[in-house]
Amino acid sequence: MSPRRIWIDLDNTPHIPFFLPIIRELEREGHSVVLTARDAYGVCDLAAHHGLAVTTVGRHYGKHRALKVAGTLWRALQLAPVILRERPDISMSHGSRSLVILSGLLRIPSLLLFDYEHAERIPLLRPALGMAPASIDDPSLAKGFRYGVRHYSGLKEDVYAAGFRPDPSILDELGVGPSEILVTIRPPATDAHYHNPEAEGLYVEVVEMLGAMPGVRMVVLPRTAGAQRDFLMTTWPAWCAEKKIVVPERALDGLNLVWHSDLVVSGGGTMNREAAALGVPVYSIFRGRLGAVDRQLAEEGRLVLLATRDDVRSKLRVARRAKGASFAAGDRPALRQILAAARELMELSNGRP
Repeated sequence: MSPRRIWIDLDNTPHIPFFLPIIRELEREGHSVVLTARDAYGVCDLAAHHGLAVTTVGRHYGKHRALKVAGTLWRALQLAPVILRERPDISMSHGSRSLVILSGLLRIPSLLLFDYEHAERIPLLRPALGMAPASIDDPSLAKGFRYGVRHYSGLKEDVYAAGFRPDPSILDELGVGPSEILVTIRPPATDAHYHNPEAEGLYVEVVEMLGAMPGVRMVVLPRTAGAQRDFLMTTWPAWCAEKKIVVPERALDGLNLVWHSDLVVSGGGTMNREAAALGVPVYSIFRGRLGAVDRQLAEEGRLVLLATRDDVRSKLRVARRAKGASFAAGDRPALRQILAAARELMELSNGRP
């Protein structure tokens, strides 16, 4: 196959570790990759941390639906001069609506990856090819894509977890002592369209319960530098001052933090599934519509769902775990299956949608 030019849009933090090995493999095969990024949720800081050269376009436009729609359309227009200049052969994203819109307008064949089947789709636009975990087995989803949907094994987090190597220096950086129980907490995505306010009550209950326990240190990763961080500082000022609650000052390697945690509590999907991929005990306070991936993880006992405040008190197990042995990466074929789908789209499109 002749070298192609591929556009990847990074519009949320989890997209960076996910696409890193994909970018490396595409470049190793001789393709060139054009990277754009949205200035939201620390995306640009994390991209810089990993040495990615990105063109920053657009930002987050708030939680109100009308602003979200207008912001998505505006960002697609802002991206247009960049993409017209770069002239990619295909595009790839994990749910970037602006990329889907602009790819449709410019007739760029697009590979849309997703791992939550209930996410809102853009009406009247059909990306060329979809790709999802095998646990999302819904034939009706294929109608939204020109060439249908392909599947990969396991979790999207397996794509980068397979190459993970722990770095214990993160514990010193966070000030976590050898006898302390480290709990990593990700608040609910309050700006997301799927947010259920019940999750915020569960989040408060978790922090209150853990804060009352001796020997527990919480690392909380706010989704926004403003509202969620301010909420922590004003609701639990003493615990923040004495570092019972630690809010990192810079972008961290999320997978490394998860691995060194004794347990993880998250109101979103990616960190939950990162913990499941690494075998770390994980509890979900997500209260939106449950997707097939999380349903399967819960059925397998790799994820515990907390639906009520009573669940928090009765199901949350706070204890140190053995971290001495390296986790078993095994054969995780997700990466090569996703690359195969990208190559398939290159062949199918031959530069055309």
